[in-house]
Amino acid sequence: MFDNLTRKVSSALGQLGGKRTLDENNIAETLRTVRLALLEADVALSVVQTFLDRVRARAVGSEVTASLSASESFLKIVNEELIEVLGGASEGLNLNVQPPAVILLAGLQGAGKTTTAAKLGVYLKERENKQVMMVSADVYRPAAIEQLQTLAAQAGLGFCESSTEDSPLKIAEMALQAAKTQFADVLIVDTAGRLAIDEALMAEISALHKALNPVETLFVVDAMTGQDAANTAKQFGDVLPLTGVVVTKADGDARGGAALSVRQVTGRPIKFIGQGEGIEALELFHPDRIASRILGMGDVMSLIEQAEQKIDKAKATKLAKKIKKGRGFDLSDFRDQIQQMNNMGGLTGMLDKLPGVGGMADAAKARVEQQNFGQLEAMINSMTPKERSFPDVISGSRKRRIAMGSGTQIQDVNRLLKQHKQMQKMMKKLGRKGGMANMMRGMGGMMNQGKRPF
Repeated sequence: MFDNLTRKVSSALGQLGGKRTLDENNIAETLRTVRLALLEADVALSVVQTFLDRVRARAVGSEVTASLSASESFLKIVNEELIEVLGGASEGLNLNVQPPAVILLAGLQGAGKTTTAAKLGVYLKERENKQVMMVSADVYRPAAIEQLQTLAAQAGLGFCESSTEDSPLKIAEMALQAAKTQFADVLIVDTAGRLAIDEALMAEISALHKALNPVETLFVVDAMTGQDAANTAKQFGDVLPLTGVVVTKADGDARGGAALSVRQVTGRPIKFIGQGEGIEALELFHPDRIASRILGMGDVMSLIEQAEQKIDKAKATKLAKKIKKGRGFDLSDFRDQIQQMNNMGGLTGMLDKLPGVGGMADAAKARVEQQNFGQLEAMINSMTPKERSFPDVISGSRKRRIAMGSGTQIQDVNRLLKQHKQMQKMMKKLGRKGGMANMMRGMGGMMNQGKRPF
């Protein structure tokens, strides 16, 4: 997300390099470039104009300090105004009510409400230690109820069974009673969507809202709909008392216009952002961190939090002890590292959050596209335990067998073995410190093929 915007805004800010002061003349071209970048990112025109007016007013005013260069001063102003556009401070869910706290999800068909319901349930279960129950009031879309039931089972969440023969209102009332009986802390209600806004959809969801009196009414919107996302959210907000927005499929949108528009157009905060298909791929929306990423300054805090949540600490500790004792870094360890990196969104997902490497992300993506991580795991899984522990025994005939077993070519196996050798050397150089830092450095170097680690 924001790939194109980050690249163009960074380029625009670079135009001020060497300037001693900020004035209307020397920021005019930079603002024009930023304006075009925002419009190309599908940000609503009204949001773009308001943002640029505020930046211009501050940039030519008295806020530029002697301790900063012109470009640094301008960057500071743009960063602060971006944070304001995105909502200022992060806002989580308000669950301080008598249980069960009801969360109602609304949105158009295809926005990702059902998947978001499951992701939100996982978030509340793992981060907030809540007992969660889910129910589907979508009696129109084929297999909508079964989809949510499957996701609930996969995530270990409570599920209230419903039927397409019942009305959405009856399902909601039944689920609320079940949540009370089973002492659920939170009830998440997935509602039906339509391909477009219509009176029937609005009347139905208004009735559900009145019956459930939810503490949170979240509008779920697909990031890839761009500027339309904000307009649709506003239309829903005119009918429902929305408390927040969830932006989905953000990883599939390189523009980012939805996130930059929806807060200003609706007046409601973005509370969560979905980036990835995994059931845990939901993040609390932090305006300051998103602004930092747009400006190419990275998002180290999110990377650290991600590492703390998703890296298997037991495996990391075991590996550190193994290396400290001088034992070899074998292909089983290599496979674990691949899995750990996948859990954190892959190499490019990590690069996007590191400061100063936005321009390197495209090159990294190209390498990742050429080399499928699932393919690497398949090759390692096609080896015998002895081959994984002692890769040097893998001869020509063994390579042919591994390639056939994993559906790859011999040159793919050779490439895997070469990368393993490079990472093995890196691990030996990591010294005695061990722990998370070593693992992170190892991950970064794995795809770097002997070059300077990212």
